[in-house]
Amino acid sequence: MKGFVYLVGAGPGDPSLLTLRGRECIARADVLIHDYLVDPRLLRYAPPQVEVFSSGKSGDASQRDRQQDAINERMIAAALAGKVVVRLKGGDPFVFGRGSEEAQALTDAGIRFEIVPGVSSAIAVPAYAGIPVTERGLNSSFTVVTGHEAPQAAHPLDWEALARLDTLIFLMSLRTMVAITTHLREAGMRADTPAACVRSGTRPDQQTVVGTLADIAEAAAGAGFEPPAILVVGEVVKRRAQLAWFERRPLLGRRIVVTRAAEQAADLVARLEAFGAEAIAAPTIELEDVTPAVALDAALGALESFDWIVFTSARGVAVFFARLYASGGDVRRLGQARLAAIGSATAEALAGRGLRVDLMPPTFRGEALADALAPHVGGRRVLLPRAEGAREVLARMLARAGADVTDVPTYRAKPVAGLPDRVHVLLAADAIDAITFTSPSTVRAFHALLDGGARATGGARIACIGPVTADAARGLGWRVEMEAREYTSEGLTQALIDYFSGRG
Repeated sequence: MKGFVYLVGAGPGDPSLLTLRGRECIARADVLIHDYLVDPRLLRYAPPQVEVFSSGKSGDASQRDRQQDAINERMIAAALAGKVVVRLKGGDPFVFGRGSEEAQALTDAGIRFEIVPGVSSAIAVPAYAGIPVTERGLNSSFTVVTGHEAPQAAHPLDWEALARLDTLIFLMSLRTMVAITTHLREAGMRADTPAACVRSGTRPDQQTVVGTLADIAEAAAGAGFEPPAILVVGEVVKRRAQLAWFERRPLLGRRIVVTRAAEQAADLVARLEAFGAEAIAAPTIELEDVTPAVALDAALGALESFDWIVFTSARGVAVFFARLYASGGDVRRLGQARLAAIGSATAEALAGRGLRVDLMPPTFRGEALADALAPHVGGRRVLLPRAEGAREVLARMLARAGADVTDVPTYRAKPVAGLPDRVHVLLAADAIDAITFTSPSTVRAFHALLDGGARATGGARIACIGPVTADAARGLGWRVEMEAREYTSEGLTQALIDYFSGRG
């Protein structure tokens, strides 16, 4: 039975601009063939068993044609083998993406397919540069033009006609920009017409230079621009001075490594990316439940006897209640027990289960929690479900205050086998701006995974979520450049912003 092919537009670069339909198709793929400019983070939506092929194109036209033939052959062969194929193309498949040629090849082979439109760089990249492709009072149209006209094109570009239009957008135009601007000026377009060149549009390393038709090519060359880049010509370019937003984000272009466990990293990654950083997920630990959960089960069996239950992490909350529910219990088993928590994320995890925290210290560390609890726990039973191997200070201080403490391990952090290859490559090239740590365990695990220990981080700055983590980093020889005032993902992000903005 023949398979099926989805020709999917991946968008201009920012993976969050992938359409919902595109994501659905990727999730169904047996075989995924992607352009070299497609962000590799889109592959996370694919099934684990998917076969992935990169289809980068380079060289002269004849070489690109041979590469295109190879892509067509791979798609057809996989579909004839009964597989679901996703051909993931930058931008939109039908906007200078050779999508129609691939669809025709599938038609000729008798293979069913679907076209999934994508966000075109022709519109998205100017928008990310603060340049509207249309604005009332400035233009009445915009024209998208290829930056690489095909040899023996059936309809060669009419430069005189183009020179009379009000807004022109040339895709993949960096290598031909001198020729483009020369043709337009010779065809009658004013040399002082506003122009902008945007490289790596919608990506964390986006850069924009603004000039005129007469000097934009020189400006792009002077800035050291490399493909991909687009050229925008017209009065709308003037609006960038007021509307630029993407490149004003405080962490734009910063490469920041996130070492937190994969299941906990999403919030920090999202915050960093929202402020313009390229957040590189490099989990150094993985979390697993303590099994068999003998101590936790025993505590749950006597749950009604505890006066206080103290939670120190959202993960501890999740494991505790999962085990409680699995045993046939529910929140009524907590009885009259009061709840304490370290940190807003832990309190939110409890709130999600309909429970309000009775006590949370203003600073998110064990010592502060113990000080806040001390007046309330004399002669009381306190249950402390938390990570295996956690610092003893909290349990010790509570016991000193007269509490009967039951310290129960609910989960453990264990080191991963290795860091992603890309992290090693970037560290070797001294191309990482900061490495973030959210616990002493992430510090120790990352250090152990580096061949050269602390020295292997090169010029990367060390950012820690709080003083306990910072002390662990200093103990291994790192200089800590950033330490969050509030011990949360939000606080750590703000510390990075302050540092790289010169306020830290």
